Amino acid sequence: QLDPENTGFIGVETFASLVHSHELPLDPAKLDMLVALAQGNDEGQVCYQELVDLMSSKRSSSFKRAIANGQRALPRDVLLDETGLGFYKRFVRYVAYEILPCEMDRRWYFYQHRTCPPPVFMAAVTLTQIIVFLCYGARLNKWVLQTYHPEYMKSPLVYHPGHRARAWRFLTYMFMHVGLEQLGFNALLQLMIGVPLEMVHGILRISFLYLAGVLAGSLTVSITDMRAPLVGGSGGVYALCSAHLANVVM
Repeated sequence: QLDPENTGFIGVETFASLVHSHELPLDPAKLDMLVALAQGNDEGQVCYQELVDLMSSKRSSSFKRAIANGQRALPRDVLLDETGLGFYKRFVRYVAYEILPCEMDRRWYFYQHRTCPPPVFMAAVTLTQIIVFLCYGARLNKWVLQTYHPEYMKSPLVYHPGHRARAWRFLTYMFMHVGLEQLGFNALLQLMIGVPLEMVHGILRISFLYLAGVLAGSLTVSITDMRAPLVGGSGGVYALCSAHLANVVM
């Protein structure tokens, strides 16, 4: 009766009236969340199979977060219409729109966000890279193409395939950089992409992702070029950009 043409879709109004007619204990905010997550086409209709998946063991993490939100009703206004926000809340809103593709997820993140723990990992890595670069620049009196200085290559942080036995070098090379250009580019991307990702996904996931990218870089050099030294955090930056690519596409 609700779907006489057997399309597998019903209108949002029909679905909402069905919920109310059966007196299901679902507040309006959760109903909006459920409808937004169950929409399977561009016409604003609810897909039956998507609804079954959500209500069964195939529930998405977004739906679980919505249910875990308790009885708190989220404001229905679009986040971009929010006024009177302070600097930090505007930044949180920017992060929500930069990282999360779904409006409901953006609202959930915006109203549930807490400042503790802060995104310290990417900030700490970037600050350490800057300090290490300044120390070696002052010591060698060289700020561009530092790898051409013989003392630079003697650093215990630089990775070289010939020093594979010193396992810490597989990761510590991320603190060394060739010059200001490489350091500036990596630091900019780490702060612009890494910090928002860490605010949404947490320090554990982003630190693992970043370090995995750094490790992948040193392992790749070990296989492809046994004579080339490796410096810079570009491997971790590429991992962050790859993680953010899905948000850009969607």
